[in-house]
Amino acid sequence: MARTLELVGAKWTLLAVRELLLGSHRFEEIVRYTGAPRDILTDRLRRLEAEGLVVRSQYQERPPRFEYHLSDLGRSLIPIIATMREFGDRHLAGADGPPLRLEHSCGEEYHPVLACKACGEVVGRGEVGVVGFPAAAN
Repeated sequence: MARTLELVGAKWTLLAVRELLLGSHRFEEIVRYTGAPRDILTDRLRRLEAEGLVVRSQYQERPPRFEYHLSDLGRSLIPIIATMREFGDRHLAGADGPPLRLEHSCGEEYHPVLACKACGEVVGRGEVGVVGFPAAAN
């Protein structure tokens, strides 16, 4: 978990990934929808690209302009982003409610759940135990 947070745990990084998931691929769009300072966003996108989560492709030569897309590795962050959004919508949205409604391809409102990959059962609070966790080093 600490390694994951080191890579994507910063506010502007997660907001940039959110925007890429929602279809914003150009730098100006990502700046506009995240409110990130340009220099920080540039740094975050470069880091995501260097780590293989984002692919940058040129869409204009003069002046050079680029689009950003999540790689397969970057798209593996979807469950994390979806779960964080669900938490915020449920517990932090305030009186106005969530700012965005997501719809699944089945036509219903999308709410992520955690499930066991082996049996498909939805996992509830306290139903996951730790097995084989190494003892902390002194």
